[in-house]
Formats: sequence, structure tokens, C-alpha cells
Amino acid sequence: MPRFDIPVPDAAARAAAQERLDGLVKPLGALGRLEELAAWLSAAHGVVPPRPLDDVRVVVFAGDHGVSAQSAYPREVTAAMVRVFLAGRSGVTVLAAQVGARVRVADIAVDWDASDVPASVTAHKIRRGSGAIDVEDALAPGEALAAFEAGRAIAAEEADADLLIPGDMGIGNTTMCAALVAATLGLPAAEVVGTGTGVSGAALDAKTAVVEAAVQRAAGRVADPFERLTALGSACVAATAGFLVEAAVRGIPVLLDGIFSGAAALVARDIAPGAEQWWLAGHCSTEPSQAFALKALGLTPILDLGLRLGEGSGAVQAVPTLRAARAIIADMGLLADLA
Repeated sequence: MPRFDIPVPDAAARAAAQERLDGLVKPLGALGRLEELAAWLSAAHGVVPPRPLDDVRVVVFAGDHGVSAQSAYPREVTAAMVRVFLAGRSGVTVLAAQVGARVRVADIAVDWDASDVPASVTAHKIRRGSGAIDVEDALAPGEALAAFEAGRAIAAEEADADLLIPGDMGIGNTTMCAALVAATLGLPAAEVVGTGTGVSGAALDAKTAVVEAAVQRAAGRVADPFERLTALGSACVAATAGFLVEAAVRGIPVLLDGIFSGAAALVARDIAPGAEQWWLAGHCSTEPSQAFALKALGLTPILDLGLRLGEGSGAVQAVPTLRAARAIIADMGLLADLA
């Protein structure tokens, strides 16, 4: 397994930020979570105040999943949505425009004919689709590492950003993520499976059974994170894990989105312990497995808007809050300066 030298956020900058926050024209701690975020950003940037978050970029990792039959939507929606991203009409592209963030889509494993899309979209493609994890491995030997390295390469291409957000697109991905979280944390399927695209009743029971079967099938192979990705993951979640690790290696702050990036983050933390110090949780998803993932990572969501779209859409909504956190430490006056 590859080894990584993960830098530690600047403790001196964090302490200096906290001292300044305590001296602002307000009661001690009165701005709550904003103060915590301001200190976190200062530590990440190594300077007080932290740099402006002007260049925010979302990378949507797209791929199909062999368990997509459990979704309320057909797998063909994945390919159609890639075209919607490119047209700038998806949820995340519309929401990102409101905060000045740029959106890139990367086809890692979409099962389609991509001859009519820009070559940049498929530049890091690993395969078409993935195996049905309840009966077979998601990936062939070596593909998890190849996808992980593709994600690292994408992060390197976006390394001059001030803030990175991993997004996702793939029908069936909440089933895969639930299995990955259950296997990583040793949880029963019934506790981690959510409604995803809106399944309920018998369809939800079937989804739970698929996750349970997948985790049982992979028993004994999940200790190694790349074996776990091979058995239960997908190329796009492996690429997201690589993206998260490379961002941490380069000291780039990351804002996680929903369960997809949460599941990828669990695996990424196992591959590169300490990388989680460079990540924030943008929002609280309605998927139960995300709550387990974030608790294990020691992350508290910034927002709770009841979102379950994915794509990076929830994390994008937290960008103004991070900018507000920076503004208070950069622009508020000090009690010591009052005359």
C-alpha cells in the first residue's frame, strides 16, 4: 500500500487565530461555530487571517454501479446527468454559480458511449460500470489503485484552488456507500441503509438485503482499504479517496459533501492517516451512513438542510459560511482598539 507524508495544519496559526478571535469586539465565543471555522482555516493556510476563498472548485466523480437495480431511477440517468453537468443545468452547477464556484465532471466509470463529450471528461476513465457487489467484486485486481491514482492526478490538476469539493454522480451509489461504511466500521446493514433516491417499503428491504449480502461476501477482505474498494466500492469512490488524500498531501482544504464523499473519506483516512485534518463536513445528509462516517472521522457538519441530492450540492451551500468565518477574523475590530 502506498505511504503518504501528510502535513499537519499550523498549530501556531491556530493559536494566533484563537487569540485574535477572543479579542474581537464581541463577547468571548459569541460567534460560535464561525470562530471554530476561522481558526481551522487559519491553521490550514498557516496565516492569520486566512486567505480569501475566491477559487472554489467542485469535481464531480461519475460512474455507474452494478447494484443500480436497487435505485428508483435507471442507470441510464448517470450518463444523461453527465451531459446536464456539462450544460450547466444540474443542481450543483446552478448552486455553485451562486457562490462563484467552478464545476468539473470526471467520467471515471460511466457505462456509456462518450464519443460526443470533451476528451477532458474521460481523461481519467478506468472502466465502464462496476460489478454487482452482492454477488461479485466491484473492480478487477489493480483497478482500485489505478482509480485512486487517477483521483490523485485530478487533485494535482486542481491544486491551485483555495478550496476543493468532491461531488458524485452515479445511480446506485448510496447502496455501494452503505456497504463500504458498514464494512469499514463493522456496522449491520439495517443501520446504514437509507432511502437514497427515494426507495421505501419492499424496495428498501431489497436494498438492505443487497448491502448485507455484499458485506458478508467480502468478509475477511476489508482490512486492506484497496481490497475493500475492490470488493465493495467502485472506481469513482476509489478516485474520490485518491483526490482527498492528494489534497491533504498538498495542504488544500476540502469540504466534504454527502455520503459518497463521506464513505470515500473513511477509506482515504485508512490509506493516509491524518489526512482528515484537512477536511470539513459541508452538510448533514439524510443518509444514515453519512452520520456514522462523519462520527468516525471526527467531523461535524456545518449545515443541515435535509439535502440528499449529492453532486457536491450540499457542500457548496457551506461555502458562504466559510467565507463569513474568514470575514470575522479579517475585518472585525479589536476590543483593545476601542477608545
